Amino acid sequence: MTPRYQGIIPPMITPLTGRDTLDLEGLERLVERLIAGRVSGLFILGTTGEAPSLSYRLRRELIGQTCRLVRGRVPVLVGITDTSIIESARLACDAADYGADAVVTSAPFYFPAGQPELREFIGELLPELPLPLMLYNMPALTKTSFSREVVTWALDQENIIGLKDSSGDLVYFRKMRHLAATARPDWSFLVGPEELLGEVVLMGGQGGINGGANLHPTLYVDLYEAAKSGDLARTCELSARVIALGEALYRVGQHGSAIIKGLKCSLSILGICDDFMAAPFHRFHGTERAIVREHLSELGIER
Repeated sequence: MTPRYQGIIPPMITPLTGRDTLDLEGLERLVERLIAGRVSGLFILGTTGEAPSLSYRLRRELIGQTCRLVRGRVPVLVGITDTSIIESARLACDAADYGADAVVTSAPFYFPAGQPELREFIGELLPELPLPLMLYNMPALTKTSFSREVVTWALDQENIIGLKDSSGDLVYFRKMRHLAATARPDWSFLVGPEELLGEVVLMGGQGGINGGANLHPTLYVDLYEAAKSGDLARTCELSARVIALGEALYRVGQHGSAIIKGLKCSLSILGICDDFMAAPFHRFHGTERAIVREHLSELGIER
């Protein structure tokens, strides 16, 4: 049994032209750019996609338009994270109707759930889902991690197919993967922080859901392939380039939102899509945009 999802599955940004308006032409250009970059799938409505800030109407439109544009060429994974089981289930049903392949959820992100409550939440949601489910460990934003006990329980649930870990904790990642090594060899273990992509794949992980792949998909695919093949020198070289990209583009702004702003600004400068941000954030202007343009040139990133 092999993991269902492997390789690079970018957490796609959501191109917008207004507070509740998709940039449809930009979305098409972005989808084509990513598929041409040899990605193994697309993950929409995640953190990088600003999902919690989007209306439910727009989320459904994005799912439909993305699935229409992809046309089955790569799998589409849809984030359904919500504080409401009902809304998560509804979005999952819509994703299935539009032709998506799987859904993804983190812990509910307002009330800090205890581990028994988190297990109950996932357990109540699971029978409502028409698609396979991937867990998304994002403690920085949800205030909790999926514990060893919850992951052990999840491994016994046939419709749960893997874990995306954005904790940045390699010890946690190694322990969770060890749990599944014999129990569920079909589970996919994917990493969020792109600085850890090479190490995670060398440790036996299946790949990454990395924001920078929106901008330079081939770099991340090449890094994944080098690590998977055990080419240490090439892995170190490409990892350094990934880290340089993050250092250049994710620290232009003053706040945590700078990562998404940097990605959207970069794609706008390259003529891929609009860089309108969902509230409460705003796009880069003036000096910051000029800095991003300069860094893109230094990195050699072109459309």
